[in-house]
Amino acid sequence: MSSTPSLWRERLTSPLTWHFFVFVVLLVTVIGLSVRFGFDWVATNGNSANVLSAKQLQLKSLEIETAPLRGLDKRVADSRAQMLNFYTKRIPPNYSSIDRRIGELGVKSGVRLSRVQYSQNPPGSDLTEISLDAGITGDYPQIMRFVNDLERDQNFFVIRAMSLTGQQGGMVNLRLRLSTWLRPADAAASGLPPALQSGEALAKPQGKAGE
Repeated sequence: MSSTPSLWRERLTSPLTWHFFVFVVLLVTVIGLSVRFGFDWVATNGNSANVLSAKQLQLKSLEIETAPLRGLDKRVADSRAQMLNFYTKRIPPNYSSIDRRIGELGVKSGVRLSRVQYSQNPPGSDLTEISLDAGITGDYPQIMRFVNDLERDQNFFVIRAMSLTGQQGGMVNLRLRLSTWLRPADAAASGLPPALQSGEALAKPQGKAGE
């Protein structure tokens, strides 16, 4: 029986036993580290995927927000060109051309114009509004032709109001208010009186020589 403790002591002190023990400890350590690394790797990949998704969402949001600004410089240039073309083709060059054109359209449609009164509103940065208040006499077809011709004319006319003021013997009396525009310098040189808020009558100025 005494040989048994001696045998265990020999085994415990044997280099082979210690090598085996160290090997087991290292194996357990490696397994533990591997498991920990695996958990960390999974967590890191999950976080990376979330971060990537968040960045992609932010990028898409920025693309949507900046979409209206793409090509803005070209659209601004196109708008300026269109505005200049509009001013050149549809804004009268002076007051006399407005008065002359209104008279021509009246003759063409067969109506008679009376109490034609012009005034100018305060100048804007690009244009000054010119207001016209006139009485029109004619039958219904003549008045409709006159109104349609005004709306389709090359000069830019905007009808503000129409009101029936009387009817007699098949003839209709109509009051018409409309607007057109001049460039501020042309409006200032026209001699037109300013628009009155009180609604007082404004006399039509005489045309200037050379207009």
